[in-house]
Amino acid sequence: MITNLRGRDLIGDLDFSKEEVETVLDVAWDLKRKRALGEPHPLLRDKTLGMLFFFSSTRTRCSFEAGMAQLGGHAAFIESRTTQVAHGDTAKEIGEILGRYFDGIAIRHCDWKIGNQYLNWVAEASRTPVLNMQCDIYHPFQCLADLMTIQEKKGRDLRKKKIVVSWAYASSYLKPISVPQSLILQMPRFGMDVTLSYPPEFKLMPDIVEQAQAQARKYGTAFDIVHDMEAGFKDADVVYAKSWGPLLTTADPAEGKRLQDKHQDWITDAAKMKLAKPDAIYMHPLPADRDIEVTSEVMDGPQSVVFDQAENRLHAQKAVMALTMW
Repeated sequence: MITNLRGRDLIGDLDFSKEEVETVLDVAWDLKRKRALGEPHPLLRDKTLGMLFFFSSTRTRCSFEAGMAQLGGHAAFIESRTTQVAHGDTAKEIGEILGRYFDGIAIRHCDWKIGNQYLNWVAEASRTPVLNMQCDIYHPFQCLADLMTIQEKKGRDLRKKKIVVSWAYASSYLKPISVPQSLILQMPRFGMDVTLSYPPEFKLMPDIVEQAQAQARKYGTAFDIVHDMEAGFKDADVVYAKSWGPLLTTADPAEGKRLQDKHQDWITDAAKMKLAKPDAIYMHPLPADRDIEVTSEVMDGPQSVVFDQAENRLHAQKAVMALTMW
């Protein structure tokens, strides 16, 4: 167990080593057990977390607020548009000032080519840890919860287990690319063979893909890219299919929607799930566009673990906060 995480930022998935992620998971399972047994665990009594949102949230806000309360502390919700963050406070000022008010700063900022840079600017100025609740490049807490869920369902030894990280059609807004990017960075470190599947217009950042390939080489796992949903699903142990925008092809919402609508057949349905292994699990970070992105038959079916996945956001986040903010 690694015990030197106090005061550390978590902005990108590789900020924590594999061994440090294993420590986070060990603590997360212990806190999940305590929660199940009703054992108090006020590890952050009298500590405060400032939560700054530039992007709306349900699971993220609720799980961080509940987690801080369960750890004996308090989380303060700060919405950028209704504060002077929207018209005056700079990233440096936020880091300097909130870093003095709070014992940790959590930020969700998904604006393309802005969010990650903003988090790093705040972190440079803050004397307390900065935690990434999702940016335009990474979604590390979602990925920690995903890894926790996969290990609960498939065992701690994930060597030679295949995960397909697949694009899926959605009719709503053009979603960030941070979830698939975090997945392809983290999963090779735990022995998983990764297949990334997407239509050609929906590629991920080249440097992130290169880093993922480097992780796969380091840990002796496979990393493949295909442009066919059915091919990606074949023989998968874990199906992780969600929508993301064609941000590296176009930043224009109208053109992005046109490209998205070309691929309405990229839906996770029972027929595609049959291409995966019989005991494959279906994952999605939620919210999903039901019967557009994934059928209700799959979403509510026996292979779906989406609600366990959502619960594990709470436990994984509590673990990181407990390790970094004490």
